[in-house]
Amino acid sequence: MNSLPSYSGARISGCWTLRSDGSGGGEGSLDRLLPVVTTGLSPRKRTTSQCKSEPPLLRTSKRTIYTAGRPPWYNEHGAQSKEAFVIGLCGGSASGKTTVARKIIEALDVPWVVLLSMDSFYKVLSPDQQTMAASNDYNFDHPDAFDFDLLSHTLRKLKQGKSVKIPVYDFTTHGRQKEWKTVYGASVIIFEGIMAFADKKLLQLLDMKIFVDTDSDIRLVRRLRRDITDRGRDIEGVIKQYNKFVKPAFEQYIEPTMRLADIVVPRGGGNMVAIDLIVQHVHSQLEERELNVRAALASAHQAQPLPQTLSVLDSTPQVKGMHTIIRNKETSRDEFIFYSKRLMRLLIERALSFLPSQVHLVQTPQGEDYEGRTFDGRRITGVSILRAGETMEPALRAVCKDVRIGKILIQTNQDTGEPELHYLRLPKEISEDHVVLMDCTVSTGAAAMMAVRVLLDHDVQENKILLVSLLMAEMGVHSVAYAFPQVKIITTAVDKKVNDLFHIIPGIGNFGDRYFGTDAPPDWSDEEMDEPSY
Repeated sequence: MNSLPSYSGARISGCWTLRSDGSGGGEGSLDRLLPVVTTGLSPRKRTTSQCKSEPPLLRTSKRTIYTAGRPPWYNEHGAQSKEAFVIGLCGGSASGKTTVARKIIEALDVPWVVLLSMDSFYKVLSPDQQTMAASNDYNFDHPDAFDFDLLSHTLRKLKQGKSVKIPVYDFTTHGRQKEWKTVYGASVIIFEGIMAFADKKLLQLLDMKIFVDTDSDIRLVRRLRRDITDRGRDIEGVIKQYNKFVKPAFEQYIEPTMRLADIVVPRGGGNMVAIDLIVQHVHSQLEERELNVRAALASAHQAQPLPQTLSVLDSTPQVKGMHTIIRNKETSRDEFIFYSKRLMRLLIERALSFLPSQVHLVQTPQGEDYEGRTFDGRRITGVSILRAGETMEPALRAVCKDVRIGKILIQTNQDTGEPELHYLRLPKEISEDHVVLMDCTVSTGAAAMMAVRVLLDHDVQENKILLVSLLMAEMGVHSVAYAFPQVKIITTAVDKKVNDLFHIIPGIGNFGDRYFGTDAPPDWSDEEMDEPSY
């Protein structure tokens, strides 16, 4: 299974792409967020914050790089402890800002980089303004042309690690498209635009300010080539717009902000000395923000009584008997799957009993009133932590008709021991839903905490999250409950210990390997060992 997200060749460097997948669970358009980086030079077009996903590799002249996951951006308390590092890139029109951004991203070699362009935040034009724009009489190079309130709000949320929606500006109609793009998960944000330093609220969000200083004649030539070749405009119209709006705006609004810059980059993307200095500084800042969450979890909140937010299935002879079967290392794969599914069904039914309900009166076929209950909420959504958590989806689907399903892939970095977010696909408008978060086993709680943090970053309310797991260690229960005291935790059993390899003791073994047959004895057939694809 290729579990890594992909850098992709695309025109815009390092921004996120939203892919409409449309598969699974009837959820319609799902958000699959992948970082993308371009390395080839293409004709300069107007930069936007959207981009297109292609092959899963970053290819440079020297090497091919596969992406890594996103490390924790929060501490053992579940709170965000490091904000994204924001680089502001300012400069005149056609000064080479995007080229500098691309070179920085290539040299950084850091995953989860977002490119945010001011061009996405132009105001919607009125009919009269659209007429002026068609005749090159509207000033797109004036501060009043930008929606700074929306821009600063969006950049602040993105810096805080939240999921944001980016408008898609249509330069043909001079309006915003109906569908906005979802962006989430930035370790580094590169924010570029001609007015990047023109607003005080924006300046406060920038950790590094870079001004790209390019000779005016070069900028004019680039603009002529771009507008004539890529936009089909005539040379007279381009020169008229340049002399009437672009050049005066640069002199009045843009050039004076050069004094605010931490670094001035002459000659744009060709100045590798300046770019190397920038990259060194960013690396040092990122190193200072590194976290060791799993180690902190191993030593925190232990030897405490189990929290009240925990609900464990009664250890009836039936439940105890099923645990005896699935914990037995001699149990066949068929038996393991069968009894795991039975436990999952009981677990999901128990979890749903904690959802809010209200009185609902119906009339029976005998014509009598019956006072019952009905779900008192907007919608129920399931989110599975891949891959083992995906095995719980059928149990949820069996009892929740037309439930929407999202997926999160979290894996442990073998070098650091920390969980890393590799893949995310959530249904749209999840913020008001009650979410059933599914993982088959929880040992330290590191992966479960990351998954809960992702949901909170997408504005899901903490008290609307139900974490369900077949088996948990006390350490994992404490970690999740302490960090997120409003999350309800439901499991079939809690084991007391976790060993030095973070395995639950006595435990159940590697649930995914036993369920999917990926670590099967030699006498099992090839068909039994096939692993599902994601």
